[in-house]
Amino acid sequence: MAQSDLVLYSVDNHIALITVNDPARRNAVTGAMSAQLRAAVERAQADTDVHAVVVTGAGKAFCAGADLSALGEATEEGLLGVYDGFMAVANCTLPTIAAVNGAAVGAGLNLALAADVRIAGPDALFDARFQKLGLHPGGGATWMLHRAVGPQVARAVLLFGMRFDAHAAVAHGLALSVVDDPVAAALELAAGPAAAPRDVVLATKATMRATSSPGSLDTEQHELAKRAELGPQAQSIRSPEFAARLAAARGK
Repeated sequence: MAQSDLVLYSVDNHIALITVNDPARRNAVTGAMSAQLRAAVERAQADTDVHAVVVTGAGKAFCAGADLSALGEATEEGLLGVYDGFMAVANCTLPTIAAVNGAAVGAGLNLALAADVRIAGPDALFDARFQKLGLHPGGGATWMLHRAVGPQVARAVLLFGMRFDAHAAVAHGLALSVVDDPVAAALELAAGPAAAPRDVVLATKATMRATSSPGSLDTEQHELAKRAELGPQAQSIRSPEFAARLAAARGK
């Protein structure tokens, strides 16, 4: 697949649809995909005709996480490159919706969590899977899960391996709803900000960020969490346990 095809971008009715597009590899995140995802988000923000953003995955998966081969060779700087795409979604000044059409695993779960709202398809699966891989969570996952589902469920996910199908995700507040066509539902929901003045939409999201935890912006909290996780995750990547899991994965 051409590098330029890893992320698709289109705009209709003031809504940007961004699709991570490597279905043969279940949309696994690489540095190249991450860079293109950031570029797409920045393109949407720079376009005064765009009032909202919908993110989804091509094929059956939403995003199956970071490419393990790339992850196994990643330094802390490399990890930041893998994070960069979903951090762009997290920092987006426009309203964002993740249309989770299938599995959202590891970094793919981070991508879903980075959006303001998640809509699940019937085959959606939300699975952190960091511990199972012998990895420390990264990309601000600890903070994003606390924000989305509260401390008890966040700990059940990251310490005990809890994962959610579509209906469980709604029950725990991780997703807004379950629908047969999550992209269509996301576009319908995004019609709200699409029909509103763009400056009001931007100001409302900025105010909600400022009031979610008075005294700091939620984007600042995410950045602090990402930095706190970075060293332990890099160390876990260098461990013999992760090397063994990586070798097993490559051998499949």
